[in-house]
Amino acid sequence: MSTAPVTAPPVRRDPLARWRTWTRPALVANLVAQVVIIVTGGAVRLTGSGLGCSTWPQCEPGEFTPALHSASSIHPFIEFGNRTLTGVLGVIAIAVAALVWTDLTRSPGYRRLGILPLVGVVLQAVVGGIIVLLELPPALVGLHMIISLGLVAASTALVVRHRQGDGPPRAVVGPRVVTLSRVLVGVAVVMLALGILVTGSGPHGGDEEVAYRFAFDPVLAAKLHAASVWAFLALLTALVVALLRSAAPRRARRAGVVLVAVTLAQGLIGYVQYFTGLPALLVGVHMLGAALLAAALTAFVRELRPRA
Repeated sequence: MSTAPVTAPPVRRDPLARWRTWTRPALVANLVAQVVIIVTGGAVRLTGSGLGCSTWPQCEPGEFTPALHSASSIHPFIEFGNRTLTGVLGVIAIAVAALVWTDLTRSPGYRRLGILPLVGVVLQAVVGGIIVLLELPPALVGLHMIISLGLVAASTALVVRHRQGDGPPRAVVGPRVVTLSRVLVGVAVVMLALGILVTGSGPHGGDEEVAYRFAFDPVLAAKLHAASVWAFLALLTALVVALLRSAAPRRARRAGVVLVAVTLAQGLIGYVQYFTGLPALLVGVHMLGAALLAAALTAFVRELRPRA
């Protein structure tokens, strides 16, 4: 009695497999762009170029680009450059959303996370337009920065999540360290918010006519911000010491060391700019440091409870 040979079912090829090889580069590009746009937004604020373009979405009534003439200043071009980068960031965010959302092999949570950069860019464009139309209300200018820092954190989480996978999160440290990390995040939110208040209360509030946008004592704001930085550093030190004494994976330890380095560098820049009269360049570097700190903190917390 003969038996027919058993043939394996045909292998289904994923038509999007080659397309998805671009996922990680797109995620990294999105994260970099989210950080860079904080720097360019800082340049707008530090040069008083917030109303360089008098309206939105056009730069001037009837014109989408700044007009170049003999009386032109640099302000419209700085503001327009920031808007142009927002458009580039929007294109990257669309690519990220398409790459992540079409990957049906990944969990719904991961795919929803991939939509956040695009939603954030749209939200930022609307908020930015309202800020210009309302002539730079300081509360909305501060909100603009808070949203940007949130997008940096979300973009970092997306990069880490893409690498880790979709299994349930499992703590690689004890519950005490996990609790400390959550407290650390809360202190970081307060610290970053106070940093935004300091900038808005000082000579770089974003308006050349009214330097101090927030009616708040800049020295008191700086002292409160410094106190929050020291509280953050004390918590971080206790957390990293506990981490290094544990059997945590090398990746988690390295993330902790990177966060310590970023925090120390950011603190040093903050004190130097305070005692040197707040030079605009150092304030801009400090804003970059805030974005890097948000990214480093997000990566660190994610490494304490990685997904399988």
